[in-house]
Amino acid sequence: MAKKSLYARLKGALIKYLNTVYELLDLQRELVTFLENESWAAAIQKPPYDDPRRLTRFGYKVFSQSDEDGIIAEIFRRIGNENRVFFEFGVGNGLANNTLNLLVGGWRGYWIDGSAEFVAKINHSLREYIQRGQLQVLHDFITQDSINRQIRQLGMPPMIDLVSIDIDGNDYWMWQAMEGVSARVVVIEYNATLRPTHSVVMRYNDSNEWDRTNYFGASLTALEKLGRQKGYSLVGCNYTGVNAFFVRDDLVGDHFLAPFTAATHYEPARYLTLRAGHPSGMGPYVDV
Repeated sequence: MAKKSLYARLKGALIKYLNTVYELLDLQRELVTFLENESWAAAIQKPPYDDPRRLTRFGYKVFSQSDEDGIIAEIFRRIGNENRVFFEFGVGNGLANNTLNLLVGGWRGYWIDGSAEFVAKINHSLREYIQRGQLQVLHDFITQDSINRQIRQLGMPPMIDLVSIDIDGNDYWMWQAMEGVSARVVVIEYNATLRPTHSVVMRYNDSNEWDRTNYFGASLTALEKLGRQKGYSLVGCNYTGVNAFFVRDDLVGDHFLAPFTAATHYEPARYLTLRAGHPSGMGPYVDV
């Protein structure tokens, strides 16, 4: 009798289980039909990278630390260039920055870095570009008081296509102080650990050196406000959440995704992505 009761219970449990499976399959079919319905598809918000005006989807790495090379190329594809001159400070050893790809592509420009070791490496690895006058390199430490003097010292034209700022700390203050040169595009590092709700910047320090913590630079919202004061619109950030891209207001047109705010363009810190591949080397390349 006990065995018969056990079989009955097992049969009942199996039937209940199968009914549940059939119900789940029916729900799955209904869900597929629902998702395929045009009215539903139209109601779904498109993924953020689908809009062709959003720069993040165009990123790729050649010599930049992550995907900045592709975004810079796409910006100038949209707005064109004038004299193909760049100015970058905080270039490290010169082989992983935002303007080396432009240099290899025929642009000319100016670099400043405060490390004697890095500048010595640049003078060696990029000596042919330097010797033919395509690249000028200055070993000096940049401060609010020195930056415009250093710009004059390098003798760069007052209007250029691109400025790139990456000094792991005083970036905001350097852009604020910069008056000796005007660029059509500005690339500047932001602190992606600070969300768009924060409008903050680290306290200025003439002798600042990054301590490898997340205390550095400025929030994207703070840079958005500074850019607006200087006549620039925030048009995007790179996928890894390192650099923000600004275009001079008169060049923006309908080329980029509005509104030009930190809320629109913020990318979180994804510092460990896009680091694959070989380390950069320089021969230099030869035009053919």
